[in-house]
Amino acid sequence: MFWEEPEIINTENQKEYEEKRKITGIVSVSVLLLLFAAATALLWRPLIDTISNPEQFRVWVNLHGVAGRFAFVGMMVLQIIFAVIPGEPMEVGAGYAFGTLEGTLLCLAGAAVGSSVIFLFTKLWGNRLVEAFISREKIHSLRFMKYSRNLNFIVFFAFLIPGTPKDLMTYFIGLTSMKLKTFLILTSIARIPSVITSTITGNALGMQDYRIAAIIYSITAAASLIGAIAYRRISKRYRQGKKEKSRSD
Repeated sequence: MFWEEPEIINTENQKEYEEKRKITGIVSVSVLLLLFAAATALLWRPLIDTISNPEQFRVWVNLHGVAGRFAFVGMMVLQIIFAVIPGEPMEVGAGYAFGTLEGTLLCLAGAAVGSSVIFLFTKLWGNRLVEAFISREKIHSLRFMKYSRNLNFIVFFAFLIPGTPKDLMTYFIGLTSMKLKTFLILTSIARIPSVITSTITGNALGMQDYRIAAIIYSITAAASLIGAIAYRRISKRYRQGKKEKSRSD
């Protein structure tokens, strides 16, 4: 009897416990969103300067030294989490302000931190967090990743080619069985070609080598178009396959 009492108590309080856990999760997500919104408001001006006036942003980060580097990484984190603007202009701005090597490293660091935050909180709160940022239609379009036997390859390939919705994928991958370590290794390596071409473009603009910048930008734009088309075809093929399977069942 002594050992059965905790089981009885747990059974009686299970519903109440689940309700408290749900409320705690909702409150935690709300607080997290407010904190990120406040951080976005504080860093909004430097973020806009990165896009609208790279020269002014370069002066700003040089004046702030190490703090300027941390500020940029923070901006990259916010860009990954909220997708306020596309990542490519941020990466070009990094190349302009910091040079190719440092700009690439800072972009990868910001992407890794931002992706880790999304991944961990998605693992913790599941669909509740994902649906706060992504529509159900877009979530449905990414379901082919969740049930794929080649998840590692798909994630690496999706982050390698330009033109794919990487920020949206980051939210969805947290719903799969993939581990954080595996996710960071695959995506960090896969991001390098795309990031480095953007920072090279930015650095070339800073050096006023417009010919190199135009060539790299044109190649990247073409690759992005091809990547976007390939991604849409793959996701469309998956949806059609699911429909045919449901009809046959």
